[in-house]
Amino acid sequence: MRLFTPEEANEELPGLRPRVERLVERRRELLRLGAQVDGVRSKIGGNGGRLDPGAVEKLRRRSAETAAELAALVEELGELGVQVKDLDTGLVDFPAQHPGTGEAVLLCWQLGEAEVGHWHGLEEGFAGRKALPF
Repeated sequence: MRLFTPEEANEELPGLRPRVERLVERRRELLRLGAQVDGVRSKIGGNGGRLDPGAVEKLRRRSAETAAELAALVEELGELGVQVKDLDTGLVDFPAQHPGTGEAVLLCWQLGEAEVGHWHGLEEGFAGRKALPF
């Protein structure tokens, strides 16, 4: 597992930011498509009146493609050593080691923030964020 310093995490942001933006966009699209699929299911349950089989198949394909793209983005970020924590907000963590205590911690960044400016313990999560420097 790769460990990041705050400086190294911030150096990753120019390449990471567009990927996380795509991740959030794909998640929103998947939710929108899911709502459309639910609408189709409701129609089918009510006799399937006036459903276009071609449109239904297109919706199914788009949903599957979007889900696959979302999974690929999460995997790509994981290969960089970044942990995706929240698909809706673009929250990611960078594994790190606290320089004072040596304990494992996570450097925390959320889409929209200018830099990696927070950290938290492994069990604390977003609510336990503390400002950097350590």
